[in-house]
Amino acid sequence: MKVVITGRPNTGKSTLFNALTGTRDALVHDRPGVTRDTISGNFKLRPYSLYDTAGLERANSGIAQDSTNMALDAITDANAVLFVVDGRVGLTGEDIEWAKLVRRKTRAPVLLLINKSESEKKLTDIHDFYKLGFGAPVMISAEHKLGFDEIFAFLDDIATKIGTKTQTAEQQTNNSIKIAILGQPNVGKSTFVNRVLGQTRQIVMDAPGVTRDTVKIPTNFYGRDIVLMDTAGLRRKAGVTDDVETLSALKSLDAIEKSDVVILMVDATKNIENQALSIAGRVYNAGKILCVALNKWDLIEPQLRDEKLLKLKHQFANSFHQIVKPLILAVSAETGTGVQNMFKRIYQQYDLSTTQAPTSLINRIIERLVAERQPPLSRLKRPMKIKFARQTGRFPMRITINVGGASDIPESYTRYLRRGIATALQWEHLPVVIEYQKSENPFD
Repeated sequence: MKVVITGRPNTGKSTLFNALTGTRDALVHDRPGVTRDTISGNFKLRPYSLYDTAGLERANSGIAQDSTNMALDAITDANAVLFVVDGRVGLTGEDIEWAKLVRRKTRAPVLLLINKSESEKKLTDIHDFYKLGFGAPVMISAEHKLGFDEIFAFLDDIATKIGTKTQTAEQQTNNSIKIAILGQPNVGKSTFVNRVLGQTRQIVMDAPGVTRDTVKIPTNFYGRDIVLMDTAGLRRKAGVTDDVETLSALKSLDAIEKSDVVILMVDATKNIENQALSIAGRVYNAGKILCVALNKWDLIEPQLRDEKLLKLKHQFANSFHQIVKPLILAVSAETGTGVQNMFKRIYQQYDLSTTQAPTSLINRIIERLVAERQPPLSRLKRPMKIKFARQTGRFPMRITINVGGASDIPESYTRYLRRGIATALQWEHLPVVIEYQKSENPFD
């Protein structure tokens, strides 16, 4: 069942979304108009999907108009609507105007919520809100989680009538591949998401900082169930002076931990900046699969493409020890060129990352590598003796090697083993970690 929260800006819709979902997914700030895109989640205590929308505003152009249109689109196919007003401010002309439009947009039941009602002394005359035509209002405090029982009773009654399934959107997407889209502002992340979805789901403008929340969108693309996470653009800390942008950046970085795969979008018409390399480092350190998307590839002169691609691959390969061969693919979000191929490659890497390599195979690979290149002696002139090796983790792919003798294995030899193991197991594009475990038997 789809439940949509709506109302004018700064009534506490995002605070309510976070309280009902038990998350901090929606960006909350005292400044009105912070939410721009429609973000989705799941009720913590009910098997329903919840959508937080941008504040409804009068606008004839720009971000405000696009945000309002997307909010109204979300209302159109909702099963239930939570219309939120501010009990401290009282009834406004905007509330009346938007209530009329909501009634025209949907036939779904609407529950009127008077938010910020924790203190009766600060409330205005609540009887004014009956003028909105939604019946008796429910007094709530999203910040203090008060009045939620009546919300649940309202929704449970609707769910019973429409016979909604008890499976949450979260349960339905547990087997989906979670793909976060990261990058600096204005590199085409939202355009890319819209291209994959085949519809205008995210606001796109030739201006940085349009996306603020991390927006999770379940979909099926190229035969697989995925959850796309469109994130706010990441700039260098020195360039960030706005606290809303700071919060957005933190949510973008948090998306790395919640993802299986990260697509790092860069502008192919520009040089790779240290900021992009820093994001890549975070992804590799988190053990996630990284695909670098060279967007706007259609704008690169054909005779320059091979040289540019080779240079970028060397730049990434020389910057990170966790990866043998970076996955760098050219695409055009605007035209769709290369997008299907990118997801085909991503799915291949994801499937590889979920496998468990046979222990016998890993030991045969290491025996061959050691035979081809003996490890150097330790400072005590003692050789390293490999006793046993096995795969002990995924995300990253982790190989634990039991050794006897040397305890100070040089990093150069570890890189040699990592490259050999990754190549033999087709893990070149996956982050691989090798750790050593000292043999506990002193007589071994």
